[in-house]
Amino acid sequence: MSAFEDYKAELEHYEQMMGAHRGRLAVTLDRLTNAMVLVGQHGVYCHSNRDPQKPTMDIQLITEELRKAKELIQSVMEGLRAERASDKRLN
Repeated sequence: MSAFEDYKAELEHYEQMMGAHRGRLAVTLDRLTNAMVLVGQHGVYCHSNRDPQKPTMDIQLITEELRKAKELIQSVMEGLRAERASDKRLN
């Protein structure tokens, strides 16, 4: 199944609230957040031999990449929101 089929109800909800692009980005952020939770749970069991207080390096790298992806998506959403607000002011 495609993501559009799997998350149809959620997509429809957010697209109606925020518009198509921002709605899809919002659902994408939710998916990334869920992935981060799953990686974090896995990190509880997979600790580094050098530092038992930290998860293994691969989990640290995955978590960091997911965090950066969320940051980029959030910046796009903010940019779209700012454009929408400026369009409303001009009209």
